[in-house]
Formats: sequence, C-alpha cells, structure tokens
Amino acid sequence: MTKVSNMRIKLVAYGIAKDILSAGTKDYQVKPMATIGELKEQLIGEFSDFEKLRSLRFAVNEEYQPDDHQLSENDEVVIIPPVSGG
Repeated sequence: MTKVSNMRIKLVAYGIAKDILSAGTKDYQVKPMATIGELKEQLIGEFSDFEKLRSLRFAVNEEYQPDDHQLSENDEVVIIPPVSGG
C-alpha cells in the first residue's frame, strides 16, 4: 500500500490572523486534494481562535476563492481576517 504524503502550502496572514498563527508566513501541510473549507477546519482544529472569525476569507495565488476551491502543492494561501473600520 502506498502512503500518500501531505501537500505543502504557504500561509500568509495579516492582522488578527497573523497574531493567531504567531507568524506572518508559515509553511503548512494539508492533505492532498484539500479544499479551502477543509483547510479552514484544519486551522480551527489547530488554532481554536480562528473559530471566532466568522467572516474569514482566503485568497489563493492572489485571487479570492470559495470554500470548495481545491488547493495545489505550493499554493500561496492568504488568510484575510474581517476588517473593521469607522
């Protein structure tokens, strides 16, 4: 039986997301064929503070993507936290 290895992606975080990750960029492992939605669940599982960010959005290789977007090896995934303004 062949072991399937995880894919490596690069997470880029700003604002509160950067604080949660304790880093502006981070190499991160996801399962092969993972979607944005699965990545979101994985991040919440590892960093519970992400659960509080209801309107968390993601951009993959500089384009906003929906939860069903499938990730590829070496994608750059930007975590875009909610923006407050006044």
